[in-house]
Amino acid sequence: MITPLKIGDTLRGRYRVQQIIGQGGMGCIYLADDLRLVGRQCALKEVEHDKTLPENLLKETRDQFQREATVLARLDHPNLPKVSDYFSIGNNDYLVMDFVPGNDLRTLMLEKREKGIHIDEKEVLNWSYQLADALQYLHQQDPPILHRDIKPSNLKVTPSGLLKLVDFGLVKLMAPGEVTITILQGQGTALYTPLEQYGGDIGHTDARSDIYAFAATLYHLLTSKPPVDARQRFINPASLTPIRQVNPAVTMKTEKAIQWGMALHPDNRPANVDQFREALIGSRPVSIPSGNRVSIKPPLLSGRALEKQWVIMIAMSLITLLITLLR
Repeated sequence: MITPLKIGDTLRGRYRVQQIIGQGGMGCIYLADDLRLVGRQCALKEVEHDKTLPENLLKETRDQFQREATVLARLDHPNLPKVSDYFSIGNNDYLVMDFVPGNDLRTLMLEKREKGIHIDEKEVLNWSYQLADALQYLHQQDPPILHRDIKPSNLKVTPSGLLKLVDFGLVKLMAPGEVTITILQGQGTALYTPLEQYGGDIGHTDARSDIYAFAATLYHLLTSKPPVDARQRFINPASLTPIRQVNPAVTMKTEKAIQWGMALHPDNRPANVDQFREALIGSRPVSIPSGNRVSIKPPLLSGRALEKQWVIMIAMSLITLLITLLR
């Protein structure tokens, strides 16, 4: 059970907690005052580690946090919050980032939906350009950095109109040949998570996994309707409603690009963010592989991988059924 910090608590004699602005299974995010720089507010991300982990695994997890935090602190991009500090207290690790004012895209989408309208496609594409720029920057780092939890609530628009990709809770460094441990063990948010990211098998995720989440986020913003998650689509490939059936104002070009980005098998998606951005908002026509329609066939997996996917999905179905019966 996570015990949040109290309002007024001060960490390292510098960061005074003002309020909780986010909470999850592995810790909280706080708005804090930086007492060393008067007038500066920051976001303080807390990571509470599982005390029941074997000592060697706990050490490995915390070492991974240190490595990832060091890399994040070196990042400098206008569409990413700046990581300014990191430290550990007891069993908890902390990441200090710029506090980003403004609304997240989920809030903006819900406001439009309450009025019975959709967010304008041009506005969504403007955000897309900025998000693509941030992801390209992350993916071009050495080693490349994956965000692994792109979704509307992790995208904020500042009062000046600048998009910020926030919450690096599931970030993964793609060091060649290295099996990494994610700072927060998890697979992202189901609606935006590609198949390859399930089951904790992070060795098979790459830039195309972020592209899937990027495309699923755009689907949600343009339709005001949550995308069908990848596990359901694996079982029923026709379950994802085409964008233009929900919002006819969206252009065919945008719909096709998002379909491409949401292909179930990573080999059927754009190879990189630049390719996806060109398909979305490029000036010249892009040839999208013909197999990438909304009702695409399930990905061809090896026998072992296929068996693993089915075991995961059957287990999830049984858990859902059990919860329903116990209500």
